[in-house]
Amino acid sequence: IVLNGAGAANVACARLLFAYGARPENCLMLDSKGLLHLGRRDIEERKDEFAYKWQLCQITNREGRTGGLSEALSGADVLISYSKPGPGVITAEQIRLMAKDAICFVCANPIPEIWPWEAKEAGARIVATGRSDFPNQVNNSIGFPAIFRGVLDVQAHTITDEMCIAAAEELARFAEEQGINEDYIAPTMEQPEAFVREAVAVGLKAQEQGVARLKLGPEELRRRVESAIMGARRAHDSLVESGCIPPAEGRLSGSQKP
Repeated sequence: IVLNGAGAANVACARLLFAYGARPENCLMLDSKGLLHLGRRDIEERKDEFAYKWQLCQITNREGRTGGLSEALSGADVLISYSKPGPGVITAEQIRLMAKDAICFVCANPIPEIWPWEAKEAGARIVATGRSDFPNQVNNSIGFPAIFRGVLDVQAHTITDEMCIAAAEELARFAEEQGINEDYIAPTMEQPEAFVREAVAVGLKAQEQGVARLKLGPEELRRRVESAIMGARRAHDSLVESGCIPPAEGRLSGSQKP
């Protein structure tokens, strides 16, 4: 797994991936200066300021690779990129360095680091972006609203990694039930039932971990969550119908160019 970008988004992704079972030594992370490794004196000298970044230098990149994105992507199975808006930040030539049937999450907004069709033409099998007009949107909009809904409804006093993982597992379960394919690996914003279930999963996990102030059974929790989410959806639809906000634009296929 290659994580391109070492800002808040990818640092959090790395933490959750490791918590879920990914082996840090098999992962590579890059910042604006290249691969993280034990020889990065610029990070070591400021390790008090960049404590987690220095920790990533110590636990990732078992092979001690140096260089930039091209060196990192050689033979990689998965790319998760939260770097800077493209296109052209990641090239087709770099995608071709990856393993067969690679998975690419290119999540910069408003334009991904490489266009999805370019990544697919270069050999990637699954491509996700942060945009709703392309397949496989993995923008934080499918995460934080429902996570917060679950937190608020049980009055949790913190958000744990396990609560975030419970949210991800419920989203994956919903997508599997709908029938996953290369252009549908996660629920879309047009599937509110997914977010009801996600919020309930978060609220139940918070109670299980003892960080919730309210104790609610699954049915009561779902009733509260559903009331809030569906109420917001109805308000949104009313605003669209009245012309106060524009309707959502159509979605492109993974290989379709705008």
